[in-house]
Amino acid sequence: MELFKKAKTIRLRSIKDKYMIADDDEQTVSQDRDGSIEKAEWEVFPTGEKYIRFKSCYGKYLMASNTPFLQGVKGKRVIQTELKPDLDGSVNWEPLRDGFQVRLKTHTGTFLRPIGGLPPWRNNITHDNPHRPKTKEKILWDIEIVEHLPSYRKTNSDSQLYSMLDPK
Repeated sequence: MELFKKAKTIRLRSIKDKYMIADDDEQTVSQDRDGSIEKAEWEVFPTGEKYIRFKSCYGKYLMASNTPFLQGVKGKRVIQTELKPDLDGSVNWEPLRDGFQVRLKTHTGTFLRPIGGLPPWRNNITHDNPHRPKTKEKILWDIEIVEHLPSYRKTNSDSQLYSMLDPK
C-alpha cells in the first residue's frame, strides 16, 4: 500500500515491459508497449487500510469479474465497470509489495496477471492463482507514478495552507 500513498495517477507495467491499458470499448483491458498514451494511466483511490481501486481514463473501475477468459482456460476476465453499490468488492485490489514491484490481489485471493503468447491470449489481462514459480514472477507489476498527490503543511508565519508537490 505504501507504494501508492503519494500517487494520484499511475501506470502499471508488466515484466514484459507492456502497460495495462483501458481499451476503447470502455469494457476490456489489455496490454500495450506504449505507456505514454492516456489509456495507460489509472487514477488510484484508497478504500481503507489495505485496498485500492483503479479508475481508467473512461471513468470506469478495474474489476476482477467471474467470467472465464476462454472456455477451458483457468483465468478470469478483468474488465472496466461502473462503480455500483451492489459490487461485492471485485473492484478492490490489495497491493502486496515485493521489492520495488507489486502483486495486485483480488478480494477472492487471485492475482492480476498479464498474458502473453499467441492469439487469442496475447496482450490480455486476467486474474488467477499462479502455480508454477515462473508464473509467480509474471504477476509482478512495476508502478510508475504519473501524478503525485499534493501534500499540505501549515507554516508558522500564517494560518494558510500551502500545497506543494512532493518530488519523491
